[in-house]
Amino acid sequence: MADFGEILKNIGEFGLFQQITLIALCFPNLLQSFAMASFVFIESDPDRHCNTDWILRADTNLTTDEQLNLTLPREDDGTFSKCQMFVPVNWSIGSIRENGLNETTGCQNGWVYSNMLYEATIVTDFDLVCDRANLMELIQAMFMAGVICGCLIFGPFAESFGRKRSTQISAVLFFIFVGAAALCPNVYLYLVCQFFVGAVNGGYRINCVVLSTEWIGASKRSWGVCVAQLFVGMGQCALAGVIYTIRHWRLAQLITAANFAVVVIYIWFIPESARWLLSRGRTEEAKQLIIKAAAINKRTVSDSLFDKIAIKDPENIGSITTIFRSPQLTRYFFIVAWGCFSMNLTLLSLYFNMGNMGSNVFLIQLIFGAFEVAANILSMWLMEVFGRRISLVSTVLIGGISSMFIPAVPKGYAIAVTSLAVVSRFFMIWAAAVYTVYLQELFPTSVRQTASALGAMSGKAGGMMAPLLSMLAVFHWSIPPAVFSSFTLVAGALCFLLPETRNKELPESADEVENNRNVTSRRTSSSLNQESTKM
Repeated sequence: MADFGEILKNIGEFGLFQQITLIALCFPNLLQSFAMASFVFIESDPDRHCNTDWILRADTNLTTDEQLNLTLPREDDGTFSKCQMFVPVNWSIGSIRENGLNETTGCQNGWVYSNMLYEATIVTDFDLVCDRANLMELIQAMFMAGVICGCLIFGPFAESFGRKRSTQISAVLFFIFVGAAALCPNVYLYLVCQFFVGAVNGGYRINCVVLSTEWIGASKRSWGVCVAQLFVGMGQCALAGVIYTIRHWRLAQLITAANFAVVVIYIWFIPESARWLLSRGRTEEAKQLIIKAAAINKRTVSDSLFDKIAIKDPENIGSITTIFRSPQLTRYFFIVAWGCFSMNLTLLSLYFNMGNMGSNVFLIQLIFGAFEVAANILSMWLMEVFGRRISLVSTVLIGGISSMFIPAVPKGYAIAVTSLAVVSRFFMIWAAAVYTVYLQELFPTSVRQTASALGAMSGKAGGMMAPLLSMLAVFHWSIPPAVFSSFTLVAGALCFLLPETRNKELPESADEVENNRNVTSRRTSSSLNQESTKM
């Protein structure tokens, strides 16, 4: 019997076919980086005052200063209130000047914004200030909840209906809902759209990685993950330039949707995973794709190789229970799931608070993106040099220690805080690539997509907790970084329990995983016995 690894060695482990497929699948990640722009590039507390144009009915010749002095109360520091106004009255302007206004109320006719860094944001368009300011955390959490649901839906969907179909559907839905979000007239419809944007974003991310990885041989398998992450980093860099130039959230959304229309066209021509087809017993379809891949790679496939292909029983289909029936897979899953949760909690906590670091938000975004690109380029190389486990342990621990130092920096040292945040994100992004590679290499083909989806769900659950964790800063600003850095350090310690998977073939079943463990255990025991005999 020939396993799929042997087939890839014959047709080319990373030839032109795999390269084209990988780039086609990863390019949308560049555009998907723009999905969070509308609720990240904002001013959470912009300069503003209540709209008090009601007084102009009494005197249309009032200057702006006179209007504000007559209609707005002042704070203790002497500035005009941002959230209060005097209750409108039907008096003449003379009576208002003589008697003054004393009774206050919340803003009744919206706000007037000034000194804005952006032309328009969801904060100013939907008035997410004062008693509605907490809706920002809800929007961020809703997006991450959508990502979790997307992983839950599109992961098992891909196991049943194929990697290709799941990838295509999520790409089309992303195009629809990003465009719809730009046209939302109120924050409630925007919340719904962001939930679905998050869902299809999460669904596409996991499917593009699995589909590309299953076509790549063991020697270059990590590239499937790292190139996908690399395009995300490139998108972060491009996002800084786009937002700096446009500064209007609706236009940025529409531009993203327009560019994604290209993806919607070509995504229908990507190939299905031949590995998945074989696991479903669809051998003839898999053979046709293998012949096509070999032709593009300028290789030939012998008939004898096809005769030796292991035909899978389509009735023996894996499910989520396969993971938890295997003690080894269960242990791997919980270690990786906790790591993904902690890593994303750290990454998103740093990202969502980017505007509060005291430096230029566009520069920070560009730095974040540039270091993300560098981290993924290094991970592609060093993962193959040092292996998965050493790379993961070192990056997670260094990232956790860096973020733990953030609370120790006194307020006002923006450069120091930004530097620590960038270092922490650099190593967390690096660790994210290794975690994703582990999800592909630890779990068998029958449940690889489901395991990837569950791992992504764990990560996005951490991301969803990030805006909620940020709320604890009202008690003390150091609480959020102390919490997420502690979680990350625990995750780094657990990584010592994972096996090394570099240059090993992808397992096809849970039995293979258990048998490999038993073989390793027997070899270790045999070695110990031999040593004791010599002594």
